Order: sequence, then structure tokens, then C-alpha cells
Amino acid sequence: MDVVNVTRDAETFTCNAYLAPDGEPTLVDAGAYDGVVDEVRRHVDDLERVVVTHQHGDHVEQLDAVVDAFDPDVYAFADHPLRTHELADGDRVRVGTDDFEVVFTPGHAPDHVSLVSDVALFSGDVVVHDDGAFDDGSFGRTDMAGQSRERLVGSVRELLERLPESVEDMYSGHGGVFHGDVHAVVERALERAERREPKYDE
Repeated sequence: MDVVNVTRDAETFTCNAYLAPDGEPTLVDAGAYDGVVDEVRRHVDDLERVVVTHQHGDHVEQLDAVVDAFDPDVYAFADHPLRTHELADGDRVRVGTDDFEVVFTPGHAPDHVSLVSDVALFSGDVVVHDDGAFDDGSFGRTDMAGQSRERLVGSVRELLERLPESVEDMYSGHGGVFHGDVHAVVERALERAERREPKYDE
């Protein structure tokens, strides 16, 4: 499956927004980059859907612009004025050419979901490969209002249980894309999260 990070050239704070251009063109998160619509248009003429991992501003700020430009279906767990399809744990959703299972993974955000297939993981912010706090296995911050380290730890455990060993591509909301043993990266993230130590100086 071909995946393009359409916010990679952003100079402002944003999440990674991933476009799967083949099959049924799908954007995972809209990001906060003003140029995201132009970047999507560089690769596709139409956009079938946007899947929202969670509704923090850096993930949805440009959702209005994307919907105005392409009129896609919008899939999200929590209510949103632009949502057309409600996601629930265990649902299946198409991203490009592949079907993904929705895994409810709260903690960093109460509406957070991750997407898992036999080969790839869109992890949003629940687990990332590298983010400046940790390399090769980190996790979303839980020190702000509405966040919970306990819930995040439970979510990462659930994600591990439902993550096939065959997954080799990890597309997270921040940091770099990872190709390799994704299961091991998520295990390291879980070990660090379980220590209950602050992720950043708090």
C-alpha cells in the first residue's frame, strides 16, 4: 500500500496526515497545515474519505478545508459537525487498497482510535516511533486535561493483543514512519508508558 505524508513539508505544528492515494483514496487525519489541500491534489483528483484518529486541533484543524475541497465521507469516533460515519471499536474501514480494523485506544484523547491491518498500523498519537522524548518506541502524552496514563496503558496493551505479527509499516501522528518489527516498537512503548514516569518535564 502506497502512503504519502502530505504534511511532511509543513513549517507549522501539525500532525502527520497520511494519504493512501490508490484504490479508494483516503486521508488519515487532516492535520493543521494550510497547504494540505494542495498537497492532496498533487496526488489525487478525488478523495473518498477522511478517517480521524482523534480530534485534537493538530489533527483536525484543516478538516473543513479538506471537506470543502473534496466532499469526502468523514469517519470519526466522537461527534463532529462534519462526521458522516461514526466509528466504533471493531469496525472495518477501507484505507486506499486495504481494509483496517478500528481499535479504540483512549488515554491520549478520549475519542482516540488506531487502524490495524495485516501489514500496517495507523497509530495516531497513542504510540509513535520517535518524538523527541523517546526513540524507537514512544507514546502519546497524558499530562493535560482529559488525558489518562492508565487508560493509555490499557489501550496500548489492547493494541498489542490485536496487532498481527505481520505488521511492518507504522504510520504515527508524529515522528517518523517506521518500517520493520512494529510489534517490538509497540512493546517498547508499552514498557515505557507502564513506568508511569513523566514523558516530558511537567
